[in-house]
Amino acid sequence: MTANDVVIRRDGAVRERPAPGKPRAQSWLARKMAPRLAALGKLFRTTTFKLTLVYLAVFAVFAGFLLGYFAWNTRRLITEQITETVDADLEGLAEQYRQGGIRRLVFAIDGRVGRPGASLYLLTTSAGEGLAGNVGSLATGVLDQPGWTETVYRRIDEQDTAEHHALVRVDQLPGGFHLLVGRDLEERERLFDIVLSAGRWSLAIVVVLGLAGGLFVTRRVLTRVDAMSQTTRTIMQGDLHERLAVAGTGDELDRLALNLNTMLERIEALMHGLKEVSDNIAHDLKTPLTRLRNRCEEALRAAQTVPEYRAALESTIEESDALIRTFNALLMIARAESGQAVGDMTAFDAAEVMRDVGDLYEPLADEKGIALKVDAAAAAPVRGNRELISQALANLVDNALKYGGSSGQTDGQTPEIVLTALDKGDRILLTVADSGPGIPAPDRVRVLERFVRLEQSRSEPGSGLGLSLAAAVARLHGGELTLEDNHPGLRVVLSLPRAQTAKPE
Repeated sequence: MTANDVVIRRDGAVRERPAPGKPRAQSWLARKMAPRLAALGKLFRTTTFKLTLVYLAVFAVFAGFLLGYFAWNTRRLITEQITETVDADLEGLAEQYRQGGIRRLVFAIDGRVGRPGASLYLLTTSAGEGLAGNVGSLATGVLDQPGWTETVYRRIDEQDTAEHHALVRVDQLPGGFHLLVGRDLEERERLFDIVLSAGRWSLAIVVVLGLAGGLFVTRRVLTRVDAMSQTTRTIMQGDLHERLAVAGTGDELDRLALNLNTMLERIEALMHGLKEVSDNIAHDLKTPLTRLRNRCEEALRAAQTVPEYRAALESTIEESDALIRTFNALLMIARAESGQAVGDMTAFDAAEVMRDVGDLYEPLADEKGIALKVDAAAAAPVRGNRELISQALANLVDNALKYGGSSGQTDGQTPEIVLTALDKGDRILLTVADSGPGIPAPDRVRVLERFVRLEQSRSEPGSGLGLSLAAAVARLHGGELTLEDNHPGLRVVLSLPRAQTAKPE
C-alpha cells in the first residue's frame, strides 16, 4: 500500500482510500444495471407472473402432498412386509422348539444367523443370559415386553459401538425362555430417504422450471403489452393511422387488439367526417352568410322607402331561415349518429308514416304537376324513432319533388313519384321512386355524404344534407339506405329491421 492509498485521520486512525476509478466504475455499473432491475421489477409486478406464482404454489403443495403420501405409503408397505416375514420366522422357530426342545431351537437359530441378511435373532433364559443369536445388546426392558417393539440394538460381530434401529417381536416360550426375532430397519430408512430426496429434488426442479416458464410467458406477454402501450401513446399524440399489432395466435390479446383496431377505425372515420363537416360548413355556409351581409349593406346603402326596407328584411329572414334549417339538419344528423335517439325507440307502423308523408307532400306535388302515389296498404311494423324516420322519408320525398321532374320523361307522360312500404320477412322496405334524371352509379355513394350536391342540382335550393340524414337514420336503426336505378329516375330504398309482433293466442 502506497501513501496515496491511505488517509491518516487526526485521531491517528488509518483509513483505506478507494482506488482511483472505483467509484466511477460502481456508478457506471449502477447506471448499467438500473434499467435491467427496473424491467425485472416490472416483470414481477405483472398479473401473468403473479398468476404463475399462484399456480406454481398450488401445484407445489399438491405435488408435495402426493410425494409425502407416496413416501409414507412406501414405508408402511415395507413395515408390513417386515412384520409378515418376522411372524413367519417366529412361527417356524416356535415349531422347532415344540418338536425338539431348546437344543433344536438353538441349532436352528445358529443356522439362520449364518445366512446373510438383516434378520435378527436372540434366545435368552429367564434370567436374560444369551443362548443363541446375533444381537449383542438391546435397550433395557425390551425382552420383558412380549409383542412388537421398535428399538435400538448392536450386533455381536460389530467392533464399533454404533447402534442400529430394528423392528422386533418378543415371544415367551415355555420354560421361561425369551425368543426375539426382528429385522434391521436400515433398508427401510434408506429407501424412505431416497424417496424423500427424490421428492425434494422433484419439487425443486418443478419450482425452477415453473419460475422459468412463468418468466418466459410473462416476458412474452409483457413485450406485447408494451408494444400495444407504445402504439397507444403514438395514437394519443394524434396519429390515428396507427394500429395495434396482431400476432395471429387468436388469443385474448389478439381479440383485444382487433376490437381496439375496429374502434380506432371508427374513431378515425368520425374524426375524418368531423373534419369534412367543419370544412363543408366553413365552405358552404360562407356563401349564404356573405349573401346575407351583402343584402343588409345594399338595404342600408340603397333603400329609401319603408317597402324597400321591408323587402330587404324579408329576404334577410328568408336567408336566415335557410341557415337555421341547415343547422337543424346537422343537429339531427349528429343526434342520429351519436345514438342519442336510441332511448326514444317505440314500435309503430311505418306504412302509416309513409301515408302521412304522402298526404303532406301531395299538394306540393299537384302544384308542380307531379303525380304522387302511395302504395302502403299492408302493415309494416318497425321499432325505432318515429320522428327521425318521418324526417328521413320527408327528405327523400322532398328530393324527389325537386329533382324528379319532367327532365327524365321522353314521351310526354306526367312525371310521377311512387311511395311504397313492403314487408319482406325480416325487413321492411320503404321506397321512394321518381321518374327524373336519376343519379349516375359512380356518384351514388358520394351523394350520401354531407353537403354533397351534384352539378345538375346546383340550380335548386338545398344544403346537400337530405340524403345524409336519411343514411344516418338508417344506420341508427340497424338498416341501410340504397340508391338504385328506376329506369328512368331514381329509386331510394330505406331498409329497416322488422319489429317482432306478438302472436295472437
